[in-house]
Amino acid sequence: MSEFTHDNLRGPDKVMLLYAQPEECADTYVTVMMSNPHKLGVVVVGAHNLYPEDDEGSCSAFVELSFDGLRLRTTVKEKDLNPVWNESFYFNISESSHLDKLRLDAYVYHSVKPTYFKTKSFLGKIRIPGDSLSTYSDDIATDFLLEKRGIFSHVRGELTLKVYVTGPEPSNMSSSTPTAQEQLMTQGISNPATRNAEEAETRHTSHRLPNPSHHENQPRQRPGAPPFSIKDDTCGFALKETSPNLGGGQVVAGRFINGPKTASAYDLVERMDILYVKVVNARDLPSRGVTGSLNPFVEVKAGNYKGTTKHFEKQKNPVWNQVFAFSKERMQMRELEVLIKHKDPSQDDDIVGYVTFPLHVVPTIVPPESPLEPKWYPLEGQRVRRIKGEVMLAVWYGTQADTAFSEAWHSDAVPLHSSQSQIDSTVIRSKIYQAPRLWYVRVNIIEAQDLFVREDDNLPNAYVRLKMGNQDLRTKPVQDQNLNPIWNEEFLFVTTDDPFPDLVLSVEDRVGNKDTLIGSALIKLHDVQMRVDDRSIPSRWFNLEKSSVTDHPDDATNEVLLQESNSGDDTFSSRVHLRICIEGGYHVFDETAYYSSDFRPTAEQLRRPSIGVLELGILGVVGIQPIKPRDDRGTADTYCVAKYGDKWVRTRTIVDNLSPKYNEQYNWEVFDPATVLTVGVFDNSELLSEVHGDSNTNNSGNYYKHQKIGRVRIRISTLEVGRIYTHSYPLVALHPSGVKKMGELHLAIRFLCPSLLNRLYIYSQPLLPKMHYVSPISDMESDRLHFQAVNLVAAWLVQDELPLRKEVVRYMCDIDVHMFSLRRSKANFFRVMSTLSGLFALFKWFSEICMWKNPIMTVLVHVLFFMLVRFPQLIFPTIFIYLFLTGLWNFRFRPLYPPHISTGLSYAELAHPDELDEEFDSFPTTRRPDIVRMRYDRLRSVAGRIQTLAGDVAVYGERIQALLSWRDSLATALFVTFCFVAALVFYFTPIHVVVALAWLLIMMPPRFRRSWPSGPINFFRRLPAKADILL
Repeated sequence: MSEFTHDNLRGPDKVMLLYAQPEECADTYVTVMMSNPHKLGVVVVGAHNLYPEDDEGSCSAFVELSFDGLRLRTTVKEKDLNPVWNESFYFNISESSHLDKLRLDAYVYHSVKPTYFKTKSFLGKIRIPGDSLSTYSDDIATDFLLEKRGIFSHVRGELTLKVYVTGPEPSNMSSSTPTAQEQLMTQGISNPATRNAEEAETRHTSHRLPNPSHHENQPRQRPGAPPFSIKDDTCGFALKETSPNLGGGQVVAGRFINGPKTASAYDLVERMDILYVKVVNARDLPSRGVTGSLNPFVEVKAGNYKGTTKHFEKQKNPVWNQVFAFSKERMQMRELEVLIKHKDPSQDDDIVGYVTFPLHVVPTIVPPESPLEPKWYPLEGQRVRRIKGEVMLAVWYGTQADTAFSEAWHSDAVPLHSSQSQIDSTVIRSKIYQAPRLWYVRVNIIEAQDLFVREDDNLPNAYVRLKMGNQDLRTKPVQDQNLNPIWNEEFLFVTTDDPFPDLVLSVEDRVGNKDTLIGSALIKLHDVQMRVDDRSIPSRWFNLEKSSVTDHPDDATNEVLLQESNSGDDTFSSRVHLRICIEGGYHVFDETAYYSSDFRPTAEQLRRPSIGVLELGILGVVGIQPIKPRDDRGTADTYCVAKYGDKWVRTRTIVDNLSPKYNEQYNWEVFDPATVLTVGVFDNSELLSEVHGDSNTNNSGNYYKHQKIGRVRIRISTLEVGRIYTHSYPLVALHPSGVKKMGELHLAIRFLCPSLLNRLYIYSQPLLPKMHYVSPISDMESDRLHFQAVNLVAAWLVQDELPLRKEVVRYMCDIDVHMFSLRRSKANFFRVMSTLSGLFALFKWFSEICMWKNPIMTVLVHVLFFMLVRFPQLIFPTIFIYLFLTGLWNFRFRPLYPPHISTGLSYAELAHPDELDEEFDSFPTTRRPDIVRMRYDRLRSVAGRIQTLAGDVAVYGERIQALLSWRDSLATALFVTFCFVAALVFYFTPIHVVVALAWLLIMMPPRFRRSWPSGPINFFRRLPAKADILL
């Protein structure tokens, strides 16, 4: 044993050493266990409804687990189609950074009598990628639907497992540490000489933990979250598959099992039984107090929960029209109370009257049934059985599928506190928004004629200024100053159609640093021609209205009307010639094109019909980090926002809850599968003022911004049609201090597309509308238009009754994606290197072939090459059959889950704190001059390396050009002579011979090679470049 070192132990060899010499390897065992702190824990719970394999209609099942080359198996359960094992196993994880490249395979077999051919029969398998493993055991078993191994496999049933990753457990490694022999005995491992061959094979390939029932007298600690920092996103930021019980049944492997017999429209969320109370109005209420006035409001009490309406001043016939929703599972009373109270500022509120409803007589309304109509109910008094006044109410049981769900005040949205139960329902309720339709406005400024200039001025240095809302553009001043300037410049604006705004055009004269207004015109866009293709639009002349205001031209142009040159009676004859139209053939991007949710053109007549429906169930969020303090503790008031196409949805706000449950479902029409759904989680800062009665501004007078918690993007094309994806997505946020996990968002997603032909047809069509290819927009112009489009959408949505804040829209649309970030630049660089890694690997393999490092492989490559040279018609079939087989091979490793945010790919965990601080800095910067100088020097260093690389690429290109430029006359003469001789050789020599000779020259064995470069390379390096004539 003295010849072995710890570094020589690899994979199964470590385990084999442990089993082979238990008395002699105590130190080695401790080293092995300490060098592998991460473990994969697997609990094989049981199986259900397995396929019968024997003649008696039963099976003797066992499970075989495989992970990272290690295999283990459970015991055999004889004659049982629903076996229960409850056996636990651990696998050592050698490298946690490679966990996303590994997978856990579980095979279910039927044990048969050993024969010469087989000892087991296949019953099914499951595959769990490493990037979907949980970091702790949550005592929740997951049912996995068994899959087929081949086309002719007979498989059915489910396998129940608990799979999790554990971290290193704290230990002192002192004298109390058990010896290796004790550890081996604790794991139930004996001398291998007493085991048979099958058990020895199992021992050599796995670590197995004992059944917990064998050690009931020993305390067992639950594996907790790892107290260490993992520098990859395989554990802490992993995507986790769940198996929740939804309205359609339990989700197992993307399908419903044990679902209800009746179909439900809200089957992707958990069913919520809700007691709805709709308070419409009241009439003929009695007077209160000495003055006889009444300030009525309604208080609805359901046990400990109560909701109140707003009160009206001196009103005996108030109208509230408000809905209250109480969760049925939290109600522990027998009747509902509806109280009408009088708001008295000087004393406690006085009860005017009340109505009670026994809950056992409340009807149940299930959509699509018609809603319950409100009825008048007489009021009862505290002292008198019957008093004056009536209230119109409607009380019924329903679910979240009810139409009143979105506008109701929810008892589960606010905590059980009287101060917070007074929150206005319009601040926390759910809402569906429709974003405005965006258009491009193209303006071509051609020329101006007969510009008016005052007598004391010289010829004008004129330019045209265009203003539409917050968009302000201007032409360049003409070089040749005259009274009839020509610009011929084109501009694009973004606008909405509800209604179209006005375009203000002004011609100004720049004298020094002062701009003088020459004339202006107001162009109304609803009179402008609209086009959906690239046909020519006729130009028009517009008269300029003279203004007496010269210092502030913006104020003067607001009073100008459109005047088209139809008559010659104008005293002021200056006019401008332009071509203007509204473009309907483009798609106006309010998102980045790489993860946009819509590519349709603006014009309705150009839009294709939908190909399917996307269904999203927002179940809830788990483990939210505290966002703000309240009552000396951290809390959060969260809501979710989802965007796809023009439709935005917002869930209700759950107040004072770090693990909120929403259970809201929404649908979208899908027009293109190459689109992305974006779901974000935010904290509602408006409740700071609602709860504490303060203003909605901070000490600086600015509005409290809604804090972003995280977002998730899901590409529709990565979803399997009809499959239900239920996963917990990590909410990853980047802060100046580093990357942080803010919680986990639990979603249920399903994409339905009834026609495969429609999907195939979409893949054959252009991604963007045709106008993007006929008349493309430059990248710089696209970035500016994207910024303006996001601002217009934000300004539109903030005007709603329940406004969607500007910071929410900007975050969902990722408006700052084009800002410079050194971290993102590194991430993109490594993305490029990862993309080119296949070419690098191919070049390395070819170099090894050329150097004859593997003679057998080199000989096989020679045979293949000469066969292709002899039969050139096999070249393309060989290439395509190789790609076909590669695709079939990679099908086994296809991703089973939609992709999610990758912190490793984003280069977030390895970024320097100063790089993150620079990324979060405002534009322009607000940092100290010394920090700005340091960052500028760092940027210069990076740009210098890029500059050198660009120069090297330019040198190679210039040397290629120098072959025929006669800058080096001797080199060009040699190359021209070589070309003439090569032409003769290729003319008289068969191409097969030339290619074969060239191949033999390239594949020359190493003993015939020289260590210095060849003649052609030396000749090319001596060619001149233009680097020597640069300054």
